[in-house]
Amino acid sequence: MSIKSLIINPGSTSTKIGVFEDETLLFEETLRHSTEEIAQYASIVDQKDFRKQIIIDLLKEKDFDINSLQVIVGRGGMLKPIPGGTYAVSDELLEDLKIGKQGQHASNLGGILAREIGDSIGVPSYIVDPVVVDELMPIARYSGVPELPRTSVFHALNQKAVAKRYAKEKGVSYDSLNLIVVHMGGGVSVGAHEKGRVIDVFNALDGDGAFSPERAGAVPSGALIKMCFSGEYTEKEVYKKIVGNGGFNAYLGTNDMRDVAKMIEEGDDHANEVREAFILQVCKNIGSMSCVLKGKVDQIIVTGGIAYNKDVVDQMQERAGFIAPFTVYPGEDELLALTQGALRVMNGEEEAMQY
Repeated sequence: MSIKSLIINPGSTSTKIGVFEDETLLFEETLRHSTEEIAQYASIVDQKDFRKQIIIDLLKEKDFDINSLQVIVGRGGMLKPIPGGTYAVSDELLEDLKIGKQGQHASNLGGILAREIGDSIGVPSYIVDPVVVDELMPIARYSGVPELPRTSVFHALNQKAVAKRYAKEKGVSYDSLNLIVVHMGGGVSVGAHEKGRVIDVFNALDGDGAFSPERAGAVPSGALIKMCFSGEYTEKEVYKKIVGNGGFNAYLGTNDMRDVAKMIEEGDDHANEVREAFILQVCKNIGSMSCVLKGKVDQIIVTGGIAYNKDVVDQMQERAGFIAPFTVYPGEDELLALTQGALRVMNGEEEAMQY
């Protein structure tokens, strides 16, 4: 029997939903919220009823019977560090989403909305591979400063989804493979997947690793300290240089690789040099992760929006192809990845994780 699911992926100014029958998308919609609408609410969790109602209204508008759903899946939020997997939205998980265990973020609403809608029609609710997935081996946490341990914050949903997709296409278990997965979007994360666990990863939010369209990645520590205490910038301004205005934004004034490609086509040597520097840094990250896996790498998987750029991928292969063959899955289909996580549990392929 086929399984119908409602997938909820909240962003800061939008709520993206999809309705699937097994892995077939029946329809999807991005419900956009104005700044004025969002500004009415003192906190993210206060937006719950507003967002829930517009989802219910859309399903009615589509003449879709909400009672025909077998499962509701929400994007995971800023929970405590947890291993990867599909998690039932338990009372404890729900509470940590509400308080924002590791911070307030719109994604926290995913599990909250999934639980409320699921409970209202008597079906289970889940989250899948939130950004706080943490499977680091103990020695990967050392940074050199005890007060500043390395942390696992990365594109866990897409990284795990493409790794499992590759394994399925090869007819082997994800748990049997050693993979390096490179996600290149607004942020970049490079992870070492050893036998089904991401044992080391470059923090994609505000930590180490390559610069990206919007983020600075690792920067010279001493120079950063001097900048912080120069008196020229507030804490907020420095952080914005690292997250938001860093990377391609800082060098070229754009966070879109298509714009960069156009600049290069028009003969912009500086844009070409910046892109080459980006590729070099990503490949250095790949090299680092190959050492984490002791050189035993079955495949390098490249994904995210930038993976659509053939020139970038070709240059990456030229630099890092000696490590392992490349497989490219461009883009990221978060709605499908969330669906697949729930289906693996509903179909008995995996057990639901307990928070």
